[in-house]
Amino acid sequence: MAEDLKKSFQDWEEKTVQKSLSKAKERKAKFTTGSGLEYKRVYTPLDIEGEDYVRDLGFPSKFPFTRGVQPTMYRGRPWTMRQYSGFGTAKETNERFRFLLKEGQTGLSIAFDLPTQMGYDSDHALAKGEVGKVGVSIDSLADMEVLFDQIPLDKVSTSMTINSTAAVLLAMYIAIGEKQGVEAKKLRGTIQNDMLKEYIARGTYIFPPRPSIRVATDIMAFCKDAVPEWNTISISGYHMREKGCTAVQEVAFTLADGLEYIKAVKDAGLDAVELAQRFSFFFNAHNDFLEEIAKFRAARRLWARLLQEKGITDPKAQMLRFHTQTAGCTLTAQQPMNNVVRVALQALAAVLGGTQSLHTNSLDEAFSLPTQNSVRLALRTQQLISEESGVTNTIDPLAGSYAVEALTNQIEEGARVYLKKVEEMGGMIPAIESGYVQREIEDASYRYQLEIEKKERIVVGVNEYKVDEPLKFEVLKIDPKKEAEQVQGLVDVRKKRDNAALKSAMAEVKKAAEGKDNLMPPILKAVKAYGTIGEISDTLRAVFGEYREKI
Repeated sequence: MAEDLKKSFQDWEEKTVQKSLSKAKERKAKFTTGSGLEYKRVYTPLDIEGEDYVRDLGFPSKFPFTRGVQPTMYRGRPWTMRQYSGFGTAKETNERFRFLLKEGQTGLSIAFDLPTQMGYDSDHALAKGEVGKVGVSIDSLADMEVLFDQIPLDKVSTSMTINSTAAVLLAMYIAIGEKQGVEAKKLRGTIQNDMLKEYIARGTYIFPPRPSIRVATDIMAFCKDAVPEWNTISISGYHMREKGCTAVQEVAFTLADGLEYIKAVKDAGLDAVELAQRFSFFFNAHNDFLEEIAKFRAARRLWARLLQEKGITDPKAQMLRFHTQTAGCTLTAQQPMNNVVRVALQALAAVLGGTQSLHTNSLDEAFSLPTQNSVRLALRTQQLISEESGVTNTIDPLAGSYAVEALTNQIEEGARVYLKKVEEMGGMIPAIESGYVQREIEDASYRYQLEIEKKERIVVGVNEYKVDEPLKFEVLKIDPKKEAEQVQGLVDVRKKRDNAALKSAMAEVKKAAEGKDNLMPPILKAVKAYGTIGEISDTLRAVFGEYREKI
């Protein structure tokens, strides 16, 4: 049968296609994915034939998890709809959270402002002008009390996009749970806690890589018993894709980071099999529809195989569970209504790829943080896919598509090449320190931008189908007075707290940092004494030092 198909295919190519091309050429000499992988003119069973295809596909919840990590996937329940939100003060963000929950959001996702991410209090000189701008400002437990006012932590799961100060924010969340009468063992959510991608793509680091990894593993070790339902790390490829990496690079470098954390856990004397069960991942949903679906499937399958090769055979550890966010870097300020369509297609790709939770960007995010109306539309996009499209009625509906399966294989094979190179360099920390990973991503980003400038890649409304008309658009603006309010609140906290108790707690934080004791218990004690983000971070800075990127 295969020979007959090969013959028929060759006959079609030589007679039918060539005859057509002699009359009218195709639009391009070469068709590629958004990442530069070549699309064939047509895919056939020849591209996926053989026993390997059956083995690679498998069944949902069974190794190698190509088709998903749950046996019933969205037939059981939809993915968690988790809109990333945060701006201004805790009070304003609390209002946005409650609005989204009322509108049908099923999980919280917190965006913190840059001072909070970098470990600076709102009255620090470097925080001036940045307080509450790209996320909510959190200085102390007092702010978290306002942030979660009237939001019962035993009823929601919460994702916190925080890295360098992850231990402090998690401690605050635990403390808020206690104040609500919710014990830590019942708290559900995810903390990003992925420092490696900060050095590669995002830049909100404080400490050098090795002490940062130590803090991350301390969080994992602490939560194993104290907060067992918590996902202690979200290994993130999203930001690398935002910086310009390809789909293949996103899979390769994200999973390489994951392997580095497995190694760190083992080096710390912890049970890698047990802790890997609480790993989660975070991917970007970019524009190329078929490539993105294949990317998610390839990542899931490759992670399972990599762990198997490392001797980790526990199915729960092998399962790659991931959150997806639509691609912020694809949003355009020109003709912003087009972003609604982009986001819908990207979200659909994430769902067809089997995501566990999803954030859909708002149409105005090329200008500012989203308005209430635009964030409602972004949430409705997910709800429409879930309730009206029909794609949730069967699992992995594009399985068996010759194109999708071939692309899945191609992405896995390409990622393997990068993983081998990273392994030869000694792992991701040496690869990052040498600048290798950063250079690979920057080269890919440069190639992509050149394609746009040469019109080899069309961006609707930007380099083609442009219009010359004034932009009338509602933009969310952060009132500059909010910064002064936040600073005054911080001053009030410092006056009211028990500074003797705080001093004692800070001494314990310093002692743990200098030694090998887990950092989480003393940080939790300092947080309950209303120690601030900046004070706790400065105590750790004094021990660990600060990282400066080598150019």
